[in-house]
Amino acid sequence: MSRSGLAPRRAANHLLNAIVDDGALLSELLPKSVEKLPAEDRARATRLTVTTLRWMDRADRILGRHVQKKPPTKVMNALRLGVVELCVDGAAAHGVVNAAVDIVRADRDFNRMSGLVNAVLRKVAGSGPDLWEKLPQPQIPKWLRKPLISDFGKPTVIALETAHAAGAPLDITVKTDVDSWAERLNGTVLTFGSVRVTGSTQVTALPGFDTGDWWVQDAAAALPAQILAAKPGERVLDLCAAPGGKTMQLAMTGADVTALDISKTRMTRVEQNLERTGLNATLIVGDVLTHNDDSFDAILLDAPCSATGTLRRHPDLPYAKDGSDFPKLFELQENMIDQALRLLKPGGRMVFCTCSLLIDEGEEQIKDAITRNPGFAVDLSALELPGINPDWINEFGLRTRPDYWPDCGGMDGFFMTLLRKPA
Repeated sequence: MSRSGLAPRRAANHLLNAIVDDGALLSELLPKSVEKLPAEDRARATRLTVTTLRWMDRADRILGRHVQKKPPTKVMNALRLGVVELCVDGAAAHGVVNAAVDIVRADRDFNRMSGLVNAVLRKVAGSGPDLWEKLPQPQIPKWLRKPLISDFGKPTVIALETAHAAGAPLDITVKTDVDSWAERLNGTVLTFGSVRVTGSTQVTALPGFDTGDWWVQDAAAALPAQILAAKPGERVLDLCAAPGGKTMQLAMTGADVTALDISKTRMTRVEQNLERTGLNATLIVGDVLTHNDDSFDAILLDAPCSATGTLRRHPDLPYAKDGSDFPKLFELQENMIDQALRLLKPGGRMVFCTCSLLIDEGEEQIKDAITRNPGFAVDLSALELPGINPDWINEFGLRTRPDYWPDCGGMDGFFMTLLRKPA
């Protein structure tokens, strides 16, 4: 790591600015934004960014005690990073304050505010750490919090926020010998069949990664393919397939799997994952809405969505987005559902899923789809898998939430269901 620690802090500030000001996603910014840093500095910059996003609401409450008027975003982000280092990491005040001052001083538009940064963070260093744990649980931004409260109620949203702040463990889908791999990875076998590994770890360094014996996939994300229950010899279509976790699950069944995604770059990842795991599928780069092969026994549609069910893994999402693109997403989901149903053979089945907490991207979509497509019906019996709490199933499908399984690390928020086409 660089001697002063300034480089990773500067990189973290740059990442926060791009997310908050420009609406960029962290997954798009990495690794390009930190590629020139040594490995340890890259890891530190990423960790600082994620931690600050996860605790931004609480950091802002601390800063609100010392700043009467909120400064420009670039300065505010330097202060936020400083607060998190002081109050979460317990870093030495001298290094934190000096680094934040250097970051602001180097910005010709805001260097005049370096004195403010110095004064505020010195005050935070004195009182912030003791105050930190007394503050309320961090809240997600209001633009998202309000519709979630409308859908689930305030107590549930508070539970979701607690899960988001805690982060997420590493879940793995194993090809064979689940118990054996759980022991080798020092993990736990979950009721859905995934292996959960806790603690900080480098995924690619774990045994079994290079040999393709498993892949990373949240326990809830592994359920849609289980619900589809593909059979050997069936023609199965995986729509919006990248990065390929569900494609690999389907390929393991012996089905004849076709994976389709509109992004050539993302489909390259599917190809790489299949090669690593030794599994086979036909890959097509194309648009779901114009695909015209209607001879599939089963289809899995993991539709583009708000990804609000993955905030514990991606705390940048509520700061990079503001909900303005949601109406277009909802319309796209409607069109994809109707198109996928057309591609099914008579008597075929389709699983629709989104990694979203919004009812509009789950229950409401299926309610409307059934109205638009007479004869199609939800098969709730297909959702009754081992480990599924019956209370998670409603009249339109299965909904998982991050606040479920609180004692063992939770799960991503998903909606999923199975529709059957008339014979």
